[in-house]
Amino acid sequence: MAGQLPEIGQLAPDFSLPATVGPTPTTRDQLQGKIVVLAFYILDFTGG
Repeated sequence: MAGQLPEIGQLAPDFSLPATVGPTPTTRDQLQGKIVVLAFYILDFTGG
């Protein structure tokens, strides 16, 4: 999927997310069947 834009309704590839509290959620165990929104803010938490 690298370099490709996802289609609306397309399933996301497997991934894991770093967790600050509790176990690391993954698409297969804790996120399956739930609505998940991933937002990326480039340079939001950087000095540049």
